[in-house]
Amino acid sequence: MTPPAHTPPNLPPVRRIRIIQREAGSRRTPMLGLARRPLSDVYHFLLTVPWSQLMLFVILLYVALNTLFAFLYLAGGDCIQNAEPGSFTDCFFFSVQTLATIGYGVMAPRTLWAHWLVTIEAFIGMLTVAMVTGLMFSKFSRPTARVEFSKFAIVAPRNGVPTLMFRMSNQRANQIVEARVQVAVAMSERTLEGETMRRFFDLQMVRHQNIIFALSWTAMHVIDETSPLFGHTEESLANTDIEVVVSLVGMDETMSQTVHARWSYVPPEICWNHRFVDIIRSNEKGERYIDLRYFNEVEPLSASVVGDA
Repeated sequence: MTPPAHTPPNLPPVRRIRIIQREAGSRRTPMLGLARRPLSDVYHFLLTVPWSQLMLFVILLYVALNTLFAFLYLAGGDCIQNAEPGSFTDCFFFSVQTLATIGYGVMAPRTLWAHWLVTIEAFIGMLTVAMVTGLMFSKFSRPTARVEFSKFAIVAPRNGVPTLMFRMSNQRANQIVEARVQVAVAMSERTLEGETMRRFFDLQMVRHQNIIFALSWTAMHVIDETSPLFGHTEESLANTDIEVVVSLVGMDETMSQTVHARWSYVPPEICWNHRFVDIIRSNEKGERYIDLRYFNEVEPLSASVVGDA
C-alpha cells in the first residue's frame, strides 16, 4: 500500500541559512576572520568527514607514499636486486612490499642507498599503519543515534490550544534510555539601542523526557502566553529568520554510551492547521504495529476543528 502524498501549503520563498545543521560535521554559516591552520586539527577533521572521503584520503596517501619512494629508488640507479633497472613499476611494487613489511624475498635492496630508503620507509609504514588503524577504530566506534525527525513540524489545536508538534522515531531495534529533548527557537531581536541580536528562547515541552525511547515520540509545545511563539501566525513567520532548534540526548542501551541527534525547522517546514497521519495501526488479528511509511505524512484539519480552536 502506497502512502498518500500530501504537499504542505506553499509559503513565500525566503533565503535562509540554518544555524543548526542536520548533518554532523557540517557548517553552512560563513565565518570570516578564522585563523587558517589546515594541519592543526587534522584528526578532528578526519573524524568528522564521511567514510567515503576518509577512505579516499587513505588511498591517496597510500599511493602518494609509494610513488614518492618509487622515484627515490629510481634515483638510486640499479639499487634493487632482481628488479629491472629503470623500471618504475618494479620500484613501485617494491615500495608496496616494504611499506607493508611484506617482503616476498624476490626483490631486495642491494646498495647502501636502497638500504637507507628501506629503513626510512619501513619506519614510516609502521607509523602510518598505527595512525590509520587508530583513526579507523575511533571513527568506527563513535556512538551515533539513528533518530529520524519528521520533515515537517505542525501547529494544530490540542485541547483547544495551538500546539507546536513534531515526530521523532528510533530507527534502531533497541532503546534509548532516559532520552531528553530540548527545543529552542532562535530569532532576531532589536534592542532599544537599535542593535540586532540573535537570541535563543527555550520552549517548554509537554514532556521533555522519555524513560524509554524505543519506537516513536511526538514532542509537543503549547503556544500559550508564556511561549515565545505566542501571537505569531503562519503569515507573520513566513518572512522571518526564525528557526526551531531540536536536540535529543540519551543513552544507547546497546553501547551504554551517550548519543545525541539534532534537527531544526524553519517557517516553510512548519505546517499550520495540519495534523500528522496516524502511524499506529492494527492488522486483522487486532495486533498493533507502527507503519513508518506514514511517518512524514501530514493532512489538513477540517474547518470545524480549526474554527473551534
